[in-house]
Amino acid sequence: MVGELFGAMHLRRWLKNIFMFAPLAFGLKLGMTDLFGRSVVAFACLCLLSSASYLVNDLVDTERDRYHPAKRDRPLAAGKLKRSWALGAAAVLAATSLLVAFIVDFRLGLVASTFLGVEIAYSLLLTNFVILDVLTIAAAFVLRVMCGSLVARATTFSPWLYVCAGFLALFLALGKRRHELIVLGDLAPKHRRTLAGYSSNLLGQMISVVTSSTLIAYSLYTFWGAHVPENKSMMLTIPFVLYGILRYLVLIERPDLPASPEEILIKDPPLVINNLLWGGTVLAILYLF
Repeated sequence: MVGELFGAMHLRRWLKNIFMFAPLAFGLKLGMTDLFGRSVVAFACLCLLSSASYLVNDLVDTERDRYHPAKRDRPLAAGKLKRSWALGAAAVLAATSLLVAFIVDFRLGLVASTFLGVEIAYSLLLTNFVILDVLTIAAAFVLRVMCGSLVARATTFSPWLYVCAGFLALFLALGKRRHELIVLGDLAPKHRRTLAGYSSNLLGQMISVVTSSTLIAYSLYTFWGAHVPENKSMMLTIPFVLYGILRYLVLIERPDLPASPEEILIKDPPLVINNLLWGGTVLAILYLF
């Protein structure tokens, strides 16, 4: 039963919480061990809160997940994990992580509580509303970055990166919806109610708008963001962002790949290499030049 519980906690999805390290990295504070330690603790809190919300989400979506070729094998959907265990674990994870967050920083506790509230609201209600569902996902990513900004005390953290995080999360969420339509076909509305309100054409238009917005926002950051070198060398990272976006668009058209964005990001070698090159280039420009 313990193994099934860990499976229901979706540990791979903790990758999303790496966003909270952005203020530390882009605020030129990676070398400050005290702030790095606070960030690691905050990251652990967000991971536990994420798992609590995933357990609640799987509890709510148990029946609908059985229509999905991959999600039907999840512990709750497959009947391998008792609902009482999942609910109890969610409560313990949420309470523990929020307690630690408030101890680290009262403001972190407030933002972390908001994050959990947004995630629970998504699972119980907002997931049923077209457009609001993906906007809620984007809001959760912005709150992750805000948590990182608080613990890193990044008072000069560029607001452009909040915009970039929001647009990127919205892009990934819309891509996931499109992938679900491709994989599930006529069964899509039975798995997720909002998919009845989306179409491939509509999602294609939305993705086009958000793709352009993401690239423009990041490009503006490379010129005007806080701590960006005056020689504008950060603009050299734009091609990596462009390739990553276009590569992801190619991958979501393939029904044989997982629908989860974080799994696609770590399982596609070209995308992994591109992201590592982007990260390495960004750090080199910020810290060495």
